[in-house]
Amino acid sequence: MSPQPASSDRPLAVVVLAAGQGTRMRSSRPKVLHEIAGLPMLAHALIAVRGLEPARVAVVVRHERDAVAAAALEQVPDALIVDQDDVPGTGRAVEVAVEALGDFDGDVLVVNGDLPHVDDTTMRSLLLEHVLHSASATVLSARFTDPTGAGRIIRDGDGTFLRVVEERDASPEERAITEVNGGVYVFRSLHLQHRLAGVGTENAQREKYLADLIPLALQAGEIVIAVPAADAGVVEGVNDRVQLAAAARRMNDAIVRRHQLAGVTVIDPLTTWIDATVTIGEDVEIRPNTQLQRATAIERGAVVGPDTTLVDCEIGAGARVNRTDGTLAVIGAGADVGPFAYLRPGTRLGASGKIGTFVETKNAVIGAGSKVPHLSYIGDTEVGERSNIGANTITANYDGVHKHRTTVGSAVRTGSHNVFVAPVSIGDGAYTGAGTVVRKDVPAGALAVNVAPQRNIEGWVESHRPGTDAATTAARSQGAQQEDPTP
Repeated sequence: MSPQPASSDRPLAVVVLAAGQGTRMRSSRPKVLHEIAGLPMLAHALIAVRGLEPARVAVVVRHERDAVAAAALEQVPDALIVDQDDVPGTGRAVEVAVEALGDFDGDVLVVNGDLPHVDDTTMRSLLLEHVLHSASATVLSARFTDPTGAGRIIRDGDGTFLRVVEERDASPEERAITEVNGGVYVFRSLHLQHRLAGVGTENAQREKYLADLIPLALQAGEIVIAVPAADAGVVEGVNDRVQLAAAARRMNDAIVRRHQLAGVTVIDPLTTWIDATVTIGEDVEIRPNTQLQRATAIERGAVVGPDTTLVDCEIGAGARVNRTDGTLAVIGAGADVGPFAYLRPGTRLGASGKIGTFVETKNAVIGAGSKVPHLSYIGDTEVGERSNIGANTITANYDGVHKHRTTVGSAVRTGSHNVFVAPVSIGDGAYTGAGTVVRKDVPAGALAVNVAPQRNIEGWVESHRPGTDAATTAARSQGAQQEDPTP
C-alpha cells in the first residue's frame, strides 16, 4: 500500500469500525457482511478507503470476528485486524485501533463499516477541510429531513460546532435538529490515545462514544469542525432490512447510470440489477428483469434478457442470451442461448453455437457452430464443432455411484429422443436414428440405430376400448375406407 497521504504532507491512517453485531438487522450474519450490489457493505467502505492510498488501514472486529476479518483482508490484504474487547462503543474501538497503530504520527480517518455509499471523493474533501482549518478533529455531517436514529450535530448561535449528541441522550429540542453525525471523522494522532483513555460511559447506552472527543478537544483550546457532505446520501447507513433495500436501490441506480453513460442500453433500469463487480462493453443491450451478478462480463454488442440471471458468466461479443439462468458459464461470440435455458457451472458454448429452449447443461463443452436446440439435458459432455443434437436428448452421465463423460465429435447429427449412456463416444460425422439408446461407441461416419420392428395390431382399439371416442371414430374411418374403392 502506498504511503502517500490523501490531502497533505502528513501520513494518513484509516480505522474502519466493523465490530458491531447490528441487532436491528435481526440476523445471525454481522451487519457489515450483508451484501449490496454483490459485495458486503464493509467491502464498499474499504474500496473507498483504498482510493485514499493511506499508509495504514486498521479494521476493528469483534462479532463473528473471523468472517469479518476475512472480508476485510479480501479488499485490503495488508490491513491490520484489531480485536475490540468487551468495552462497548466506537470510542473503545478507535482506542484499541490507535494502540495497534503504535507510534503512528499523522491524521487518523475513522469510518463506519456500514456506510456503503461513502466514497473517496467525499473523504478527500473532508481531509482537505481538516488540513485547511488546522483542525484537531473534523466530523462529516449531513442534513436529513428525517434524522431519526442518528446523533445530532450541536452548534452554537454562530454556527460553531460544539458536540455530537446521540439520540437517546438528546433533549426534545436537540432531537429536532436535522444535521446529523455522518459516521466519518478525522483526528490528529497527537494526544488521541491519551484523550480516548479519558472518555467515559456516562450515557444512556453505557458506551464509550468516539464523539465525546469533541468537547475534550475544545476544552484544550483546539479547533474542531463539522463539515456537511455535499450529498447527504453518501453517509446513509444501514441499520435494518428496510434501509438495506433502500441502499441497494440507490447503489443499483448509480451502477446502471454509469453503464448507460458508458454506452450500454438498459431498457428498464427499474427491473435491471447489476452488481458493482460486473463489466459490460459498449453497445450491449440489457432487457427488462435481468440480474447480472458477481464477476459476470459481457462483451460488446451482446443482448441479454429479458428475464435472465447470470452469475459469474462470460458472454462473448454479439451473443444473445434470452430468458436464461446461468452460473459460471462461458458463451462464445455470436452464440444464441434460450429461451428458458439453464446453464450450470462448467458450461462452455463456442462461437455461433446454440443452446436452445428448455435445455439444461452442466460441465459441458459445446464447440463452435454446434447446436443443442431444445428439450435436452447435456451433462459431463464434450461436443465438437458444427454438430446438431436432436430434440429431447439426454446424456445419462450417472450410474448411481460415479459420473461419466460423453464425447460427441464434429459434424455429428443425432436423432430426436436419444439417450447417450456414458461413458460413450460418437465419432466425427456420425448419425444416430430417432429414439436410439447409444450404449456403445459409434465410429466416425456410422449410423447408430436400435433395431425394433414396428408391429401394427389391427382392431386393438375396438376390442380393448369399445365404446370410446377413439373406437367409434376408428370404426367410422374404416367404414369410409371400405366404401371408397379408390386405391
